[in-house]
Amino acid sequence: MTDFKLIADDEWRQRLSPEEYHVLRQAGTEPPGTGEYENTTTEGIYTCRACGHEIFRSTEKFSSHCGWPSFYSPAGNDNVIERVDNSLGMRRVEVLCANCESHLGHVFEGEGYQTPTDLRYCINSISMKLEEKSVDK
Repeated sequence: MTDFKLIADDEWRQRLSPEEYHVLRQAGTEPPGTGEYENTTTEGIYTCRACGHEIFRSTEKFSSHCGWPSFYSPAGNDNVIERVDNSLGMRRVEVLCANCESHLGHVFEGEGYQTPTDLRYCINSISMKLEEKSVDK
């Protein structure tokens, strides 16, 4: 089994496209409204594009109209890492894959969405792959 946290930067560059590398390994952001999963309602499991680790499920996805796919909860408490991000002159909480520590997006709270958690995991489509399958709530 690969320990993705030990993969060197050169290998990540070979495994990922330049756009994927920019978002996943350099904490970039895809332009709003351009991601393939922003408006997807297909049932399934979202996995990290870098390592295949399960990160989100379609059952927790909701339409926030923010320009990126939104979820109110990750697939499990240990599936993502959240850490404070003070870049760009603001305080945000970055969301990373718990398996390979690739950048997925950010999580915001208190925005008033009618979800069970009042959280919005704002995730780059390019950081995920959707495995279409039936998902239990």
